[in-house]
Amino acid sequence: MINDKTDLSNAEPYGEFLTHPKGHYEFWEELRRGGAEPLKRRGWPTTILAYEYEQWPRGRIVYNTKTNFFTLYADRKLQSPAIINQIISEFGLASENCAVQSDPHYRSTETL
Repeated sequence: MINDKTDLSNAEPYGEFLTHPKGHYEFWEELRRGGAEPLKRRGWPTTILAYEYEQWPRGRIVYNTKTNFFTLYADRKLQSPAIINQIISEFGLASENCAVQSDPHYRSTETL
């Protein structure tokens, strides 16, 4: 799993939500500028350098400051129980305090 995360204390306000301050495009371009070596060190596939970010399944986790609840927006390709459990674990979330939703923005353009 390729991810970029931030603590809630460093998250960016977006209405009543907190979200990661960086967009997918920005993150992807940072990865591509860094080249293969940083990807290898993290155990991430270097093949990502040959693709645009929207070709890969992706998502975003937002935190509702009014309800103290997380929403995990995810490409449908990521919505298997095993992958969702991996994401919840990786981000240190509690499954009872998190809901998974689809969103048109988080759809990959290809099957990789």
